[in-house]
Amino acid sequence: MSGAGAAMRRVFVDGERAELDEPRAAELAGLAARVRELTEAVVHTDVDAAEVAAVSEEIAALTRRLSAARRAAPPIAAPAPGAPLFGRQLANPVIGPLNPIAPPVEIHTRSDRTVYCDFTLTSVYEGPPGFVHGGVSAMVLDQLLGAAAHAAGAPGMTVALDLRYRRPTPYGVPLRGEAEVTEVVGRRTHTAARIIAPDGTVTVEATAVFVLPRGLTPEVLGGSDQPPGERARSRRHLR
Repeated sequence: MSGAGAAMRRVFVDGERAELDEPRAAELAGLAARVRELTEAVVHTDVDAAEVAAVSEEIAALTRRLSAARRAAPPIAAPAPGAPLFGRQLANPVIGPLNPIAPPVEIHTRSDRTVYCDFTLTSVYEGPPGFVHGGVSAMVLDQLLGAAAHAAGAPGMTVALDLRYRRPTPYGVPLRGEAEVTEVVGRRTHTAARIIAPDGTVTVEATAVFVLPRGLTPEVLGGSDQPPGERARSRRHLR
């Protein structure tokens, strides 16, 4: 086995990376939250040049302090019963609480195995003036689509992602993401998702195909032991 499948096995099965318990993860998540606030402050600041220089020096000093003890790769969360594999990726750029560039987005699973998330993006993610960058929308939807595949017991790696931008997605307001599996054919899982604005308007729609790497089982990637026939049950289509 090689490529992404081998990497997943090394990290999540063979224990190649450091695992953090909840207290330690919470400590670092608090640090990431402060850096997230700092990022937004940098984008909006209008302090004078002297203050910019002074703060830059302070940040450089803080960076040196944090780098005094440095891991070779991002840590992961310790395994928890019933927790999805993707939830262990603490530095994930969409859902990772330890990653300052992540909003972060919290994904929930419904009883019918569809998934959703409620989130608000800030001006840090601006593309067109006043609206979210299309690449950020794509990143969020890719994560949500993958979560839907996991929830249905048919996880895999993204091999195709198709997006349709229906309306500009606003930032600074509550957004909802929804996703579900539409079909499972062998190792290929077909999914659909959307981002919904506060007024109920769908701003972005996406479909994706995920493939389970050869040599891995759904259980290794955090999928359920749901029988293939049940996993293949069609979900509702895009609005």
